[in-house]
Amino acid sequence: MNKNTIETQTCDTAFVAKNPISHYKETIRQHTEQISGAFWSGAPVSDLLHSRSDLLDGILINSWNHYLAKDLDCFTLVAIGGYGRREMHPYSDIDILLLHCDNIDQKQAHTLEDFLRLLWDIGLKLGHRVSTVDECRESALEDQVYTTALLESRLLYGPADLFEGMKEQTGPDSVWSSTEFFEAKIEEQRKRYARYNDTGFSLEPNVKEGPGGLRDFQTIAWLKKRHYRTDTLRELVDEKRLTTKEYEELLAGQEFLWKIRFALHILTGRAEDRLMFNLQTRLAEQFGYEDTAKSSAVEQFMQNYYRTVMNVERLSEMLLQLFGEDIFAEEKAVGTEPINLHFQSVGKFIEVTKNTVFEEYPPALLEIFLLEQQIPSLKGIRASTIRLIGESLSLIDDDFRKNPACCQIFLEILSQRKGVTKQLRHMTHYGVLSAYLPAFGHIVGRIQYDLFHVYTVDQHTLFLIRNLRRFALDEHNNELPFCNGIFMLIARPALLYLAALMHDIAKGKGGDHSVLGEKIARQFCRTHRLTGHETDLVTWLVRHHLLMSMTAQKKDLSNPKVIHEFATRMGTIERLNYLYLLTVADIRATNPEMWNSWKDSLLKELYRATHKMLHKGINFPLDQHERIRNSRREAHSTLERLGLSGEAIDLVWKDFGDDYFRRYSTDEAVWHTIAISSSNPRDLPLVILRPQNQRGTVEILLYTLDEDHLFSRSTAILDQLGLTILDARIVTTSNTRVINSYLVLEQSGEPIRDLYRAHQICHEIKDRMSTPARKAGNNIRRATRQVRYFPITPTIVFDDEPIDGTTLMELTAADQPGLLSKIGQAFNRFNLKVHQAKIMTIGSRAEDIFYLSDHKNQPIESETLQEDIRQALIETISQ
Repeated sequence: MNKNTIETQTCDTAFVAKNPISHYKETIRQHTEQISGAFWSGAPVSDLLHSRSDLLDGILINSWNHYLAKDLDCFTLVAIGGYGRREMHPYSDIDILLLHCDNIDQKQAHTLEDFLRLLWDIGLKLGHRVSTVDECRESALEDQVYTTALLESRLLYGPADLFEGMKEQTGPDSVWSSTEFFEAKIEEQRKRYARYNDTGFSLEPNVKEGPGGLRDFQTIAWLKKRHYRTDTLRELVDEKRLTTKEYEELLAGQEFLWKIRFALHILTGRAEDRLMFNLQTRLAEQFGYEDTAKSSAVEQFMQNYYRTVMNVERLSEMLLQLFGEDIFAEEKAVGTEPINLHFQSVGKFIEVTKNTVFEEYPPALLEIFLLEQQIPSLKGIRASTIRLIGESLSLIDDDFRKNPACCQIFLEILSQRKGVTKQLRHMTHYGVLSAYLPAFGHIVGRIQYDLFHVYTVDQHTLFLIRNLRRFALDEHNNELPFCNGIFMLIARPALLYLAALMHDIAKGKGGDHSVLGEKIARQFCRTHRLTGHETDLVTWLVRHHLLMSMTAQKKDLSNPKVIHEFATRMGTIERLNYLYLLTVADIRATNPEMWNSWKDSLLKELYRATHKMLHKGINFPLDQHERIRNSRREAHSTLERLGLSGEAIDLVWKDFGDDYFRRYSTDEAVWHTIAISSSNPRDLPLVILRPQNQRGTVEILLYTLDEDHLFSRSTAILDQLGLTILDARIVTTSNTRVINSYLVLEQSGEPIRDLYRAHQICHEIKDRMSTPARKAGNNIRRATRQVRYFPITPTIVFDDEPIDGTTLMELTAADQPGLLSKIGQAFNRFNLKVHQAKIMTIGSRAEDIFYLSDHKNQPIESETLQEDIRQALIETISQ
């Protein structure tokens, strides 16, 4: 054996020639059981990671020695990547390098195959390379990721000279200089952050790859090892790059994230890095969190997680900047340029002119962010000043918050043409915004535990402000041009941003967050000396920030009474403009996947109708009969221009009542009339599909004879076809025929663009409606994985006041495939007629509105009957 060979023997993993697979499988199983028990008993995770690595060392070394004993001088076994770091979680991948001297003969190749096959057969997730030193160098030249893996290599067995040769040939003196490696790693991190929307505050975060996750620790370690040739963070303290407090925070953060990742592996039995809903609850319980009156155990656990990753991300940013200064200082001199009495620019990063600046002039804690906005050449805040900001947060007290200079600077930050979102993010990141606005600190890292809000409250708020800012920028004009046009009418955008900052600030305080938020906003506006009108506008927006979305999605916008009531609550076109922009940005920031052309069209329709009424005057609302006459006249004129005779139009319309023209737009009436006039009564049911209507959705028209259970049957078919129903309107004509109009989208939220798919949908609906006895098909809609972790108790509320001869019923329940059909089946038991349905799904929650009457077309006013219907619905949808 070569004298440079490192030999490690682990007795309990000795090679058993007769049945090595069974032996090693059992050894691994027992070890997994042991470290799992130790973990839940409170053993340090770092010890368990090393223990797992040591076990694998023993298995690999003994197996290597058994298969390649005769070729030990030609081969070296090397652990790389996380295995090289000895950070092996229970189900982590095992990355190894098989170094060899020269060409491998056929016998040696077979021997290597036997060795690798054994490792696969015993269940190890193996990543491997077989290379010479020269091949390692060539691969490292082409790929910095491979260079990184080799950076963490560890010799397991074999000639040390091969290992050392590989280290030398892939080191910074041979491939990827310190500057090249640094730039590559920074770009890699930028792309990784972008994959997670630059936030680790998502609903199901990735503990390893997300911003502030374990990969950030590894990036620090790689750069430290590559440039400084050091292995431990402690050396950064000795070199004054880290304070002792920061060092302890980093270690605590790493241990906490290790602990979570280790638990994820144990609970799932696989290499799972996503902190999924079901696991969040289990971990909160396992880690000892308990429910309180103000927050649940899981909310406390997740808030701790989010605040940890935010702190890790901040420390990582600071360290990487320090590393960059050291690395690039060797190539070029860094110039210093004065900015004002308090600040200067060093290498395009702003820093304090002296360490006592914040103490001597506390408003500088806000001024630094304003200057970063106003000076485009600045790249950010220098690391040493980031640290000083953190150490100076105690200066932001009540006197600071009431200081006119501080108030003025904060409002100036919101009033700048550029960088508003960026600076608010920086202020959040460095703890300044939470200190200046303590109510905001309360929502940092706070989750809204449902499937609708995909970010924490603070991150949602910052995304909302970002969305508002995009309305003001020409480069984003193509996204929502209608919003860009309205934004140009806003006199003071800063007031809109301020309302956005405050809109959810009272979440988690108990009670109605809109009402509580209004009080916080009013006090803030008074402190910052806003005028009475400005204060009233901001507080009104906070109080009513949900009004427009709820009205658009839940109310019948074809009813002039709805528009008049909404316009009355608006009061002015100014409020309407501000609220419209806030509403659109809020929905898109809450869950980008929930925004679609349907919501866009509803909000535009409500905005335009309200704007028209406010412009005309609230005291002169449009008479419903006048609206119906106008609708008939416009539709008739359009149809004649399209070549339809007056006789043909009248033949179709003779059976249509006023209710039809009240509930359908001119565009819809034209489309329906053309379709019905060209159909043969013997061919009913008539089913046609319009791929894109004025509301940006697909409209399906079902014209057929009136019959029992029509709503439940038709919605069941649409659901089974994988369509999401957004709106249903049902009008019965005087000749006992029914116009069923459904607005739908694909389950993905996209319109139906494929012509074959459209044809298939029409064929299926017609075929199934024509043959009632036909067995229902399989439902291609599937409940999402997360839905079962958010149980929702069904609630049914009846409106006391009849609306146009119908009773409004609002139902809230957990969304599920076939829900509308189940609701329709319950209606069938009481011979109820559905005149209109507005369907809204918010994450995992369905909030649906139905306009109902009994079989005699009368409102449902009996409280006894309402209670019977309520119980039947709860029973049916809970099955």
